[in-house]
This record gives sequence, structure tokens and C-alpha cells, in this order.
Amino acid sequence: MNDRVVIAMFFLGRRNFLRGATAIGATAGLGAIKPLWAQTLDNRKIPDVIKKPIPSSGEMIPAVGLGSWITFNVGNDPVLRDQCANVMQAFFDGGGRMIDSSPMYGSSQEVIGYGLDKLGARDRVFSTDKVWTSDDGAEQIAQTSEHWNIEKFDLLQVHNLVGINDNLPLLFDMKDAGRLRYVGVTTSHGRRTDDLMAVMKNTPIDFVQVTYNPVDRKVEDYLLPLAEERGIAVIVNRPFRGGSLIDRLEGEKLPDFAAEIEAKSWAQLILKYLISHPAVTCPIPATTQPMHAMENMQAATGPMPDDDMRQRIAAVIGVL
Repeated sequence: MNDRVVIAMFFLGRRNFLRGATAIGATAGLGAIKPLWAQTLDNRKIPDVIKKPIPSSGEMIPAVGLGSWITFNVGNDPVLRDQCANVMQAFFDGGGRMIDSSPMYGSSQEVIGYGLDKLGARDRVFSTDKVWTSDDGAEQIAQTSEHWNIEKFDLLQVHNLVGINDNLPLLFDMKDAGRLRYVGVTTSHGRRTDDLMAVMKNTPIDFVQVTYNPVDRKVEDYLLPLAEERGIAVIVNRPFRGGSLIDRLEGEKLPDFAAEIEAKSWAQLILKYLISHPAVTCPIPATTQPMHAMENMQAATGPMPDDDMRQRIAAVIGVL
């Protein structure tokens, strides 16, 4: 459902984190007992989720993705690796494709590679990662490919514009050579927006990744319109403000109008707010729970808010 769990391991500790994983039936030690998310998917086909176009190609992609910041940084722990694989399975079974990572996310890349191998899901993923170095970008990308155990990424992005003068030409060269499908640039927390917009105006990037949610809305005024004008796909990071937004809303009653768009949780209401914006291609919430990954994907089904309801969502969340 939400990415508030991204810091669970740090606050609860490994033992309590594992206890929570076991409680939902996500660990390997449960034998024949199916986890709740798997039980709900029995005898069901993959949902027909909303897809949005990548403007530079017209390719359609599911409107909710999966982030891996902190949540997949579990090292070599076999139980936690399997837990992450279960999250990926629920995400794929819910109709998802885009999984996003970065070299700065610890062991997340290797854990994604482990999950793809375990699930046999390489034909289901829209592989999305980043280059984050001021040194040898090509060497870092090679390491990232080894971690994912993948030869050709769908999308690579210059992370937080680090080393952009070297890394962006490198990515364009890879794309021209047929070794990469799409090129992007990322920022987070609203930083370096002027530099980002200069890149958007002056280079033919396919994707941009920015922070956006019903509280952090400045991109609505300048960056999202520019993305529409330039035909650039938009990935949304920190849709739940790293989990703090969901924490703040926990225990608050959903507004009555949420039922009109079939939003059953605050997380779904926020995701519907995001994906209903015409410039947004795909938010990437993170989670450690398979049930939450599936719930996030369900936000990409059913009715979407119109402009009036989007304003009401932002107004309600802004005052709670």
C-alpha cells in the first residue's frame, strides 16, 4: 500500500521485521501455507490496469511502478530477499512492470536481480535504473547490469544530475548503439529544478523523474507543463513523502468522495491523484509488503478523479 514501511527495518530491527514478514505468510518457512496476497490472486488473471504512453515512442506502460529505495536494501539475508521477491511477484501479478533502482540504494539492485531470477520474470519487467557517479559511468552501468543480470535496460537515468555532462552523452551513445531503449534524468525533494528544466529544454530525453504528491505540488506549475510540451514521460518519486504522508493520515477517515473513484485507502487516493494528471506516466511507491504492492497496483484501475476532485484531494490532505 505505502512506502512508510521503507524504514521499518531501521526502527523495528531485524528480528521484529522478520516477525512481521512471517505474520503475513511471506517467508519461505511457511511451507504450503499461502501468503494472503497469493490467496487473493488464486484463479485470477492479471488485472487490466490503466496504461499510459511514453510520449517519445507511444509505448504503453502500467500507470503504477515499484521503487526499491531502502525497502530492497536487505543484503544477503535469504529470508528478506525472498520477502522482496514476494513483493515483486505481487507487483507483477497486479499488472505492474516498471521497477526502479539506483547504485546508491545499497544491495537493492542485486536483490532485484535475485527476484527476477527466482520468479523467471525478466520478460515482465520494465527495467529502470540510474547512473550516479562523477567518475566512470560506463563501469558503474556495467556493474548495475551484472547486479540485475540483464544485458539491456529499458531506461537508464542520470541520478540527481550527478556527472550529467559526461553521463548524459554516455546514455545517448548507448541508446544510439541499440544498448538502451530510453534515457532520463532524475531529481528528488524539489532540488535543482532550474538545472533539470534546462536539460528538458535542450536535450531529447525520454523520461524525467521528480518528487510529486498532493502536498509537494510546485511541479504542477512549471515542470509538468514543460514535460507535456516537450513530450517527456514523468516518473514520480516520493509519492507518499517517504512514508511520512501516510503516517500522518493514518487513522483519519477517507473523504466520502473517495468511493466515487473506488479508492479504498489513502495510498490509493494519492496514487489516483498522481496518475490522473495528464503529464504523469508512472509513480513508483516502495513497500516491503506483497499485499501493499498489490493494493498500489489496484489504484491503476477503476475511475480516476477529474480536475475538480483532484483539487478536493489536495485540499483534504493538505489540512489533515
